[in-house]
Amino acid sequence: MSAAYTSSPGLQDGIEARILDAALIRFSEFGVKKTTIEDIARQAGVDRVTIYRRVGSRDDVVQAVVSREVAAVLTEVDAISTRHETLADLVADIFVTVITRWREHVLVKRMLTVEPERILEKLTVEGGPVFAMSVAAAHTALCRAADSGLFIEPADLLTRAEVVCRLVHSFILCPSGLVPLESDEQLAEFARAYVVPIVTAET
Repeated sequence: MSAAYTSSPGLQDGIEARILDAALIRFSEFGVKKTTIEDIARQAGVDRVTIYRRVGSRDDVVQAVVSREVAAVLTEVDAISTRHETLADLVADIFVTVITRWREHVLVKRMLTVEPERILEKLTVEGGPVFAMSVAAAHTALCRAADSGLFIEPADLLTRAEVVCRLVHSFILCPSGLVPLESDEQLAEFARAYVVPIVTAET
């Protein structure tokens, strides 16, 4: 059965988009701790009151930037869900795409290196809404695959989608381990061997 996925309410207004674009630049270049609302306002070409009114405090801006970047990746995942003829190919593509997008993301790379406590907070303790978005997107993609006849949908597919998202989440937050997962090929092989069985409920 198909599931509906809608990304969290976005900041689509042109001024708000400029604010988030400016914040992403400042956070990526200087870090969150060294970036003030005034810095973001100057980068965006607006006054600080506009930022407080449109987005909120610096913490609100950080959360808005993270949510927007997550939504962008999930939009890409949604597109992937319609272009494969086997479940293994679909799962491998989504798995590789999500992990590599976050591994290569300039803000995530900087924060994991320089300010890990802040990105960990946003993606763990305060990460409920963003994680829910991810699970909903994964579930929608898998439901679409089941509707297309790529596999028989298990009754607990939503739970399985969440398990997969938790697995991906752990790889993003702790990229190094004993299993070599550096290349796209290694990630795809891992997904085919270990993630697909989680989705299909087959061993």
